[in-house]
Amino acid sequence: MIVSKSISFNYRRKTGLFTDLSIEVNNGIVGLLGKNGAGKSTLLKIFAGLLKPKTGKLTVNGYIPFDKDPDYLADIYMVPEEFVLPSVTINYFVKAYKIFYPRFDEGKLNRIFDEFELQKSEYLHRLSHGQRKKFLIAFALASNCKILMLDEPTNGLDIPSKSLFRKILVGSMSEEQLILISTHQVKDIDTVLDEIVVVEQGAIVFHKRMEDIGQTYSFQTVSNLNAFENILYHEKSPVGYRVIVPATDSESAIDLELLFNAIINKSLNIN
Repeated sequence: MIVSKSISFNYRRKTGLFTDLSIEVNNGIVGLLGKNGAGKSTLLKIFAGLLKPKTGKLTVNGYIPFDKDPDYLADIYMVPEEFVLPSVTINYFVKAYKIFYPRFDEGKLNRIFDEFELQKSEYLHRLSHGQRKKFLIAFALASNCKILMLDEPTNGLDIPSKSLFRKILVGSMSEEQLILISTHQVKDIDTVLDEIVVVEQGAIVFHKRMEDIGQTYSFQTVSNLNAFENILYHEKSPVGYRVIVPATDSESAIDLELLFNAIINKSLNIN
């Protein structure tokens, strides 16, 4: 669904943020991971057609995003990290904006509202930041767009709401959809991802499906570092060490935070 070949981008009077960036993602839930300032939000804005690459080729659902073709815009929805909503009721907003999305499902929206405890009679500007974020997430999922892009969706959500977000996200998407989630809070979404893309200093430094990660690496907690001969990466923990080793016959849960730290610290030889 998203195919970029050798795209570059820089903000005016700044050095290049992306140079020769190529990536292809199709469907499922994809985590776009990276530290603050790595370029995650900028990349989402490029995919959404809000920014134009300086060079290279980019297509999203077969369209060039910056051309802003109406059919393209009707099948993509982005929830930004920072947003301003009008001083209207939820019901008024839904009626005004749902017409732009041909597959909008108001039944799905109502079910998500029930789970998020949102009332259509409430005024958007009177909601807390977390409730406004939940409203935007609900509207995005109900749009049924082929591509949804969520920038730091768990920022502003409390712990129960984060758990509820993961449940609703998985239960609301179809097999044909691509949901691209940008975040630096890896633990908030690690259980729902189908694949991850790690951005560091304007480059894609890692891109793998979760099933491939599980077949390549094993994640263990050990009392001392002599437990394994070939430790690829380790971190001290309250009960010993969290380690990454080559995959073994026994399966282990993927410690995405540990893997992310290993990639960012350039302490793991990624192939």
